[in-house]
Amino acid sequence: MSEIHPVNYPITLVFQAQSFRRIPNPYIKSESGEQEANMYMAICDVKSLPDTIPMETNPREQNLKTNVAKKIKASLLNPSNLDFYLLNRGILLSAKQVSFNNYSNEITIVFSDPEVHGNVDGGHTYRTILKYRDSLDVGQQYVKIEILTGVEGIFQSLAAARNTSVQVQDKSIAELEDRFDIIKNALKDQPYMDRVFFKENDFGEIDVADLLSILMMFNIKRFPDREALPVISYSGKKRCIDLYIQDHKEFGESGENPYIKMKRIMPDIFKLYDTIERNMNNYYRAKNPGGRYGATKGVVVPKQGQELKSKFLCEPMDAQSPNGFIYPILGAFRVLVAEEDGYYTWKKDPFAILNKVGPELVESTISMSRSLGNNPQSTGKDINLWKTLYMTVAMVSMD
Repeated sequence: MSEIHPVNYPITLVFQAQSFRRIPNPYIKSESGEQEANMYMAICDVKSLPDTIPMETNPREQNLKTNVAKKIKASLLNPSNLDFYLLNRGILLSAKQVSFNNYSNEITIVFSDPEVHGNVDGGHTYRTILKYRDSLDVGQQYVKIEILTGVEGIFQSLAAARNTSVQVQDKSIAELEDRFDIIKNALKDQPYMDRVFFKENDFGEIDVADLLSILMMFNIKRFPDREALPVISYSGKKRCIDLYIQDHKEFGESGENPYIKMKRIMPDIFKLYDTIERNMNNYYRAKNPGGRYGATKGVVVPKQGQELKSKFLCEPMDAQSPNGFIYPILGAFRVLVAEEDGYYTWKKDPFAILNKVGPELVESTISMSRSLGNNPQSTGKDINLWKTLYMTVAMVSMD
């Protein structure tokens, strides 16, 4: 039986493919869209698939005892229906480079960054193939592989979009167990709550996972100081769901649950998010009067006839900023949270502090993005930026 072996970056994998095709980027000559992304499709014999594809980038836990995994196994090992590559969604990889040798029919894939290069979706398919393919002969079953390059800047959005089922399952179970009542009760009077969806097939525009990832930034039980940084809020929504459920299982709705402690400031947190989001352009121009915030990689400006609105309160905006900018700035305001009489409260008015320090926070964020190759994705995960913004708010709040 094949096993998945640990890998060291950068790594290069070379393996046989039955067919290979590059899919043209429709935005390559456009002024909009993701021009840097490239897509490749390959069909490979499952016996040729390398066993060292990096898995750190896959947000799901692979459990081969689930019904989904059992169905994948049954399809793979079905001797009467040799159509696995048609019935299975296949494997999605993010890579630095990919090439194909037409003479040897070999694919070469280079993975250079462990945070954004590797298996993005299809982890169950991959592990099932490795575990059971010894029972198959060469030429018996094939698997579809989709390879994307140039998606480092949108990796979080890509991973979230391609990996919804496990998150949906976790949310649905939590909803059935009434674990989200804390959130619902604390925010019941907020105008955006009728747009939040809590389980599979719910209607709404705001995922409860977004709420949990934002609230995680203000969980001072888990992140009490500048050394414990809630970068996970940006880089791991699935993990934020898991930790919320874990706290609820341990503390229920008692006063020991950090989200019970947080309920009085929850409305302020989402209002603060919107205030930051709406004013990013203003804060940028306060430090760069002649600059164009809309020209920054990842920032979207409205086209003629288009209207942009803030995420929660739906207030008009003149630019839409990536979460990689907003999350570290919002997370810095955790320094203003303290516990008093069993509840979290603000040491200082966060909106007054934001009014003072907003331009400096945005300038630091954009400067970091530029130093990281104009990559909002890397910006949102940069520990040094989170720490710098935290200390900036701390210093201003001491005045």
